[in-house]
Amino acid sequence: MNSFMQMPAFRKGSHNPHCALGPFSLCVPLVTRLRNAALVLRNATMVIAASLALAMVPNIASAQDKAAGKPAKPDIAAGQQIASGVCAGCHAADGNSPSPANPKLAAQHAAYLAKQLHNFKPQAEGKPPERNNAIMQGFASALNDQQIRDVSAYFAAQKLKPAAAKNKDLVELGQKIYRGGIAEKGVPACAGCHSPNGAGIPDQYPRLQGQYAEYTESQLVAFRQGTRANSSQMMTIAARMSDKEMKAVSDYIAGLR
Repeated sequence: MNSFMQMPAFRKGSHNPHCALGPFSLCVPLVTRLRNAALVLRNATMVIAASLALAMVPNIASAQDKAAGKPAKPDIAAGQQIASGVCAGCHAADGNSPSPANPKLAAQHAAYLAKQLHNFKPQAEGKPPERNNAIMQGFASALNDQQIRDVSAYFAAQKLKPAAAKNKDLVELGQKIYRGGIAEKGVPACAGCHSPNGAGIPDQYPRLQGQYAEYTESQLVAFRQGTRANSSQMMTIAARMSDKEMKAVSDYIAGLR
């Protein structure tokens, strides 16, 4: 992300000596436009690079499967090519993201990953994606169905390098919510869907164990705010949780094995 030098504050309409254009009121919008343009250019560059990388990955669906109208089986090797060329910059080549801003994908259920990639794509008739994320929309839109199956299967086959719980003060509350829910608020136990150890249920509920607490918390907040809307169940649950409860259960989840 581009950084910009901090400029001293000026009263509206006063002259800014750092701005060659004159009045500061004219300079600020220019700086803002330049910053936004830089971000757009960066995202566009990432998507173009991903498209070029995908063009080099062969479509391995067999002629027999195509003729029968059946999807070809996932190709782990092809998925690895996609992961290395497209996903590695944010999620690492093996799916163990080095940054809490991006989720760990290693060992996640392939069906869940595939669903999310499809949800990032714009829907038919010009409808917006079920899951709104401008960067992921660009990447997902460049993948065909077979490539989505391939890269999802690849990440599912990788070994998770789990994150860890950090907040000892919240562990008791986090454990209580995860195992037993919050009865007075109608919040069910997380373990009921995601299993006691956070492994999830293949084809139904995602693996949570070892995920970055910061990422899990950010998704709970997004569900509560409605900025992530591809699970009505999670939107209902998150709407009933406080910030402290979200933080506690997210930290507890990071420590699950």
